[in-house]
Formats: sequence, structure tokens, C-alpha cells
Amino acid sequence: MDEQIKQFLQYLLVERQYSPETKKAYQEDITEFRDFLAANGGLTSFNAVDDLDVQTYLGELSNRNLARASVARKLSSLRSFYRYLIRVGEAKVDPFEAVETRKSHHHLPDFFYEAEIQELFAAVAGDNPLDQRNQALLEVLYGTGIRVSECANLTLDQLDFELGVMLVHGKGNKDRYVPFGSYCKAALLHYLDDGRVTLMAKLDRQHERVFVSQHGQPITPRGIEYVLDRLVEKTSLTGGIHPHMLRHSFATHMLDHGADLRTVQELLGHESLSTTQIYTHMTAAHLKADYLKHFPGHN
Repeated sequence: MDEQIKQFLQYLLVERQYSPETKKAYQEDITEFRDFLAANGGLTSFNAVDDLDVQTYLGELSNRNLARASVARKLSSLRSFYRYLIRVGEAKVDPFEAVETRKSHHHLPDFFYEAEIQELFAAVAGDNPLDQRNQALLEVLYGTGIRVSECANLTLDQLDFELGVMLVHGKGNKDRYVPFGSYCKAALLHYLDDGRVTLMAKLDRQHERVFVSQHGQPITPRGIEYVLDRLVEKTSLTGGIHPHMLRHSFATHMLDHGADLRTVQELLGHESLSTTQIYTHMTAAHLKADYLKHFPGHN
């Protein structure tokens, strides 16, 4: 079983060109199912799984009170795994094929209103090295809409200040060029010429990552999340924040100001236009909320 999982994960990386993060998610879902089979009946073959095993596993997931989306993701991972096993001749049927999950209502992604974005930028006012880094970090995340992982992995040679674009290495090894504006350019140049030099002096080696920690090491996606958490604490903003909120804000504000949907799709690096279309629902919901606020008697 372990060898089958290993081969499937290799297939995801090599043939499907999935990212290491996506591969890790599949690995966790499938090994969890393998461990369940071992603990409940001692099954040692994925091909031996029957309807009763599946129903018992679904009951186990239900008892854990997992969100419907989490259950759906696990089932999707297992269906993909079984399709692979059938394809290579190591399974005859997919025992999860007949399992249906009720479609959950799509929750609109959280985003910042433009006034909240201004408050967030006000929280990084200052000129010490970390302030400079945080200003550049916010400008890049909000001003380009790139993913947090793409931002953390950004290297110096991916920035073209003359053309005002950055080459972004996206999901599935797909590259795209993303433009950045004058505010982002100014913040990046100031940070790279000053703050980053100071932070890198704390490290006994050189590297090409744009964004670094307080010790000069390449910052991680979790490090970016920590930085944003600390920034929000300096504002009057309430509720939690996750780094993708800046990406969502970028897309929402682009569409609010009249950008074409396919342009936003290209900038975000979405493979499917339907993925980008959720932001049209967000802008519509935003418009409706404003309408009802100003015309409460017309709802």
C-alpha cells in the first residue's frame, strides 16, 4: 500500500505537475485512509475495500464533525487515487464512485474594503528595516494579487523594474508576468536598497529571496502570515486575517474599478475562468449591500 501511495504521489509531481503543497494534501488524505483501514479490519490492500469499509469510513469522518468542504476534499483525493490505481491496473473499481456529498454553499472569500487597506498600510508607517520590508510586502501582495507562496518564493531576478513587471512561478510550474505600479516599485526599491541590506548583514551567507526575516533568512508563508497578524493588531480592524485576503482584495477592487474578468484571471494565474468568477459575486454582493444601506426602503 505504501508503494502504491508513493507511486501515485510521484505521478502527481511528474506527470500532473502538481505543487509540493498539493501533493502533501493528497498524501495526508490517502495515508489517513490507509491508517483507518489498518485499524479497522486490518486491510492490507486498497483493492479489497468494499462498500461497508467506505460507509464505516464516512461514519468516522462524520463523528469528527469535519466541515463538509473538508470531507469533500478527502473524498476527492481518494477518488483521484483510485482512478490512478485503476489506470495502472492495481484496482478494479473505485469504491467511492457512488458516494455523494451535498454541495455546500460557496462562501465568498473575505476581503478588505479600500478604507481598511489604507488603515493597514498606515500600520507599517516607519523607516526601520522591518517597516520597509512590511511596506514592500503589503504593496506586493495587494498590488499584484500573487499568492502568499509565490511572494515568499520571489527572487531578485524575477523583478524587472524597467518594465514594471515580475515573473511569477505559479501552481503547476506555470509562469506568468504580473505588472506592478509605482507605489509597489518605490516600496520595493527602498526596501531592497536599504532595509534588506541591513537585514541580510545579520546572515553569514547570501541568497536571492526578495523577502527576508528579521535575521536575514528567506521568509516563509507562515512568516508572512505572522507579520500580517501583528500588523492587524496595530489597527482598529477586527476579526482574523489570512494572507489570501490581500489577494481577494486585489481581485475585488480590480473588478470594482472596471477591470475585465479575463484580465483578472490572467493576473491571478487561475486556470479556469469559473474560479475567477466568484469575485463577480463578491462585487455584486458588495454593490447590493451598499444599495440597501443607502436605500433601505427599496429592498
